Amino acid sequence: MSTTPLSRSRLGAVAFVAVGVLFLLYPAIRPYSDESSMDGAVAIASPAWVASHLFAMIGFILLPLGLFALHRVLGQRRTARALVVTWLGAGLVLPYYGAEDFGLNVIAGQAVRDQNASLLRLVSEFRFAPVAGTMFLGGLVLLAVGVTMAAVAVARSGVLSRWSAVPLAAGFVLFIPQFFGSPALRIAHGVLIAAGGLWLGLELWRGRTGAGISTR
Repeated sequence: MSTTPLSRSRLGAVAFVAVGVLFLLYPAIRPYSDESSMDGAVAIASPAWVASHLFAMIGFILLPLGLFALHRVLGQRRTARALVVTWLGAGLVLPYYGAEDFGLNVIAGQAVRDQNASLLRLVSEFRFAPVAGTMFLGGLVLLAVGVTMAAVAVARSGVLSRWSAVPLAAGFVLFIPQFFGSPALRIAHGVLIAAGGLWLGLELWRGRTGAGISTR
């Protein structure tokens, strides 16, 4: 049974709202500490570390699903390109996040059991490994480009509110800079993505489809 445009838009709405909630929980739950110290080892070894990064990974998976629904609603070539770019970005980011979540958690757990903070040097060795780092940064850049392309498509569609995808795009454009901010700034970044996901989700939920669709 084929889905209607309204059901497609509402599936996308749920995906975008979930993306917003997950990327708010990610920095809000994530423990912050000096990650070269034993306090850092305890933080990385904690269940909160695993949960927070898992929320982010699920968010990266759901984001292309939301854009897929957006493409089905708007029917633009621009949204098709945005979807492909975002899918590639998520694919490059997820292996790094998986290692950051589960791999570093194991290393930190061993450091806590041995009371040996020197094991945490492996954290930096992983994070700044050339191939891993390049994949991660490249994936985040592609995500920023893809969501920005989608925001442009929404603004030109005449179907959804012109600015409704801008906060979400801004959140992904700022994803790399926020890593260098304070915990409060990182949580504020999560609030931005949450607001963006909620706004775009609400626009799709209203199901205003069928008018003003462009194929450009």
